[in-house]
Amino acid sequence: MIITNSAAETRELGKRLAGMLKAGDVILLEGDLGAGKSELARGVAKGLGVQETVTSPSFTILNVYESGSVPLYHFDWYRLESSEELYELGMDEYLGGNGIALVEWPEQCPDAVPEDCLRIRITADGENTRHIEAESCGGFRMISLE
Repeated sequence: MIITNSAAETRELGKRLAGMLKAGDVILLEGDLGAGKSELARGVAKGLGVQETVTSPSFTILNVYESGSVPLYHFDWYRLESSEELYELGMDEYLGGNGIALVEWPEQCPDAVPEDCLRIRITADGENTRHIEAESCGGFRMISLE
């Protein structure tokens, strides 16, 4: 487990994580509202060299950033009622594709989650402190955040 004590530290962790990722990787970001999922995503984007401002895709479901070393697909499944919505919109094609997929709120569509993924759980402990744990699922290679 990693502990960060500010949004900047959480972004820095995301930046380090980006250096370990490759095209086709799917990263699940779990945690309550305000836990720091989008801050970690901003760090990953920075680490990939994304030039655009990274915002939470809460209302658009997916933000695509192509200015980095590989495309970044940032999902927010919070508003989805079922995986069928994801399939109907054709967004499932971005999972495991030619870029890196970051998925916030994967528990909303568990049957759309690929077997091989990295699950990151962020837990808030007070206003600034975050406990961050990573778990490789399926055949996903081991990645240590420490």
